[in-house]
Amino acid sequence: MARNPDRVALVRGATVFEPADPPRAGQIAFHPAPGLDGPVVRMPVAEAMPLLSLARREPGAHPSAAFWGSAVVVALQLVARGRILPAAGESWRAGPLTGLDVERVEELAAGLADPDADGLVRAFLDAVADGMPRTAAAMHAARPGAGPAITGNGSGLGEGIGAPIAPAARSLTVRAVIGTGDPPGDPRTLFSGGGLLRFDWQLALGGDPLTEAEMDLLAESHRPLVRLRDQWVLLDAAATARLRNRTLKSLTPIAALALALAGTADIDGEQVEIAATPWLETLRRRLTEPQAAEPIGAPPGLTATLRDYQLRGLRWLAALTALGLGGCLADDMGLGKTVTLIALHLHRGGGPTLVVCPASLLGNWEREIRRFAPGAAVRRHHGPARTLAGVSGGFVLTTYGTMRLDAAELAGTGWDLVVADEAQHVKNPRSGTARALRTIPAAARVALTGTPVENTLTDLWAILDWTTPGLLGTVGGFRARWVRPIESDKDPVVADRLAALVRPFLLRRRKSDPGIVPELPPKTETDQPAPLTREQAALYAAVVRETLAKIAEADGMARRGLVVKLLTGLKQICNHPAQYLKEPHGRLTGRSGKLELLDELLDTIVAEDGAALVFTQYVTMARLLERHLAARGLPTQLLHGGTPVARREELVRRFQDGEVPVFLLSLKAAGTGLNLTRADHVVHFDRWWNPAVEEQATDRAHRIGQTRPVQVHRLIAEGTVEDRIADLLAGKRALAEAVLSAGEAALSELPLDELTRLVELR
Repeated sequence: MARNPDRVALVRGATVFEPADPPRAGQIAFHPAPGLDGPVVRMPVAEAMPLLSLARREPGAHPSAAFWGSAVVVALQLVARGRILPAAGESWRAGPLTGLDVERVEELAAGLADPDADGLVRAFLDAVADGMPRTAAAMHAARPGAGPAITGNGSGLGEGIGAPIAPAARSLTVRAVIGTGDPPGDPRTLFSGGGLLRFDWQLALGGDPLTEAEMDLLAESHRPLVRLRDQWVLLDAAATARLRNRTLKSLTPIAALALALAGTADIDGEQVEIAATPWLETLRRRLTEPQAAEPIGAPPGLTATLRDYQLRGLRWLAALTALGLGGCLADDMGLGKTVTLIALHLHRGGGPTLVVCPASLLGNWEREIRRFAPGAAVRRHHGPARTLAGVSGGFVLTTYGTMRLDAAELAGTGWDLVVADEAQHVKNPRSGTARALRTIPAAARVALTGTPVENTLTDLWAILDWTTPGLLGTVGGFRARWVRPIESDKDPVVADRLAALVRPFLLRRRKSDPGIVPELPPKTETDQPAPLTREQAALYAAVVRETLAKIAEADGMARRGLVVKLLTGLKQICNHPAQYLKEPHGRLTGRSGKLELLDELLDTIVAEDGAALVFTQYVTMARLLERHLAARGLPTQLLHGGTPVARREELVRRFQDGEVPVFLLSLKAAGTGLNLTRADHVVHFDRWWNPAVEEQATDRAHRIGQTRPVQVHRLIAEGTVEDRIADLLAGKRALAEAVLSAGEAALSELPLDELTRLVELR
């Protein structure tokens, strides 16, 4: 019988398994390919196994050859797991088969067009189990406790009786290794250069990586079982393919670091363990264990005493930016992000730092720099006479709007640091402001924000992709790999992987954390119910009835628009009928339960020599409140988005100096950055459906410098949609942040019955 015919030609013809007794005598018959003459070539199953394995990957192989190749894989996996039992006539068979094994055999048999497909498949498995111990590739394999060991010397089974139960064949473990080849020089230049790093498959036996020579040896083998390091190694098709093509692709240094931090990579739909070469592992530990770095103190020139957690933040930022990487300092509002950044500037040697911030914060930045770093130059790049002439160090302060207009000019300066304060303002990477910010180069970039995830995880991508470009990949890839499994599937494993990836680049501390500002006074939050007046109740019920009827008849964008209009209208009615009816000069007293409650609160606060911030998301409502309180003789002042920068600073000064006891503020315009610690009461006249936004507004008062307990009052119209949303925010905080953070638009897809239950007056 011919033993060495052309391998490819053999598997192109029909392939038939011919069972026998004992099972090891079974043969594989290779028939000539269609259209060709020639003899039928028969081989023992054990000898034919490499050819059958080849047929699984050979495009021209006959389907029957590929089928028995798949059966080889199942058989080898059973043998490798010790699923082999003694049978009659000094033979062996595959077994016992577990429930999963039985399912795999049945699935395999379903692909064989034979009345006794199941019997043939099981006979084939027995032929492999009975034949392999008697081949040159003999191994010791038995299920623990099943009986005598199998000896592989070809002399039968008798001498194995009573021998210890020996280990089965072992499979190779596969992982991908990053950074093979020569290590880079100075790691500080690694991320600023254009170099690429290797990304290769690494196979290991028992946790010990194979050498290049061993992998070459296995790659050249055409057998499913190979002797290596005095043990039998099982090679499946996937391992063989990776051995023969070990190089995956080249990676940028930041992409390589991202994989090393995450610990796994998605390669062709499979999660593969990641290993880092020693130099990259050292860098990974340097980032993930910042506490091991040399401690640093406050830099010369800083006229402030940094708290311990602020020193830790400085050390973290210094270590990160020293590598040319960026990060996001996401401490709660009021924990001193500004002074920490000023300290970082001084620590790095005083090279020019560009700070981009909302217009309302220009004055605060300038005051803080002059106070804590009096030796540092500071200028505002804002207004008609702005110029960058002579900038060589110190601080340059500009607004997001001015930065967008002057991006090309700003990009021409050699910035040591670029800082984005209140970085949630550029959470939309497609906005003109975000795109302009990305064009300004710097040695390092730092984002400051109290809300790194304001709406969804994509907000986090936008911030970190600016501070450390490439770390999280493309926004589409980020959504597919991270956002959907975490936000939709609630997968905790994926969430942990993402946390491991971003933790070195995101420092998040909350006021409630142990050891963080223990001297900060307590904060008490209370929902204050306000009954509707008859006018409010009648308006509310009429709007619900009429708009729901229209929504029932609409679909698509028209329906979504009606839902948003309904929710907005109801919130305005809950505030005051004059707001909904657009009556800027109409009568205000006696028409709103919320307004009456506000009067009671403010009377008590002012009588006790307190001070209050009153937030509303509607400027029109703020103007109505201003007119109403002025008519009652209560001194107030109003800040909104249209207030000029100089006027904002004057309003803040007057309130902090105690000249005005009540400060009316537009939530979005004044919800971040301002230091208003004179206030010991915060009133949310209407609810913003993103808890993080409300918390930021509250933190205008509850921050470093506050010496009195802060009371937060949220005014809720009883029995209305506000009541329902308040319950949801209180009971399902995580859901609220994920679902309701987009405001009314987030509820525009609700079915009619759910929408009705949400808005109906109770």
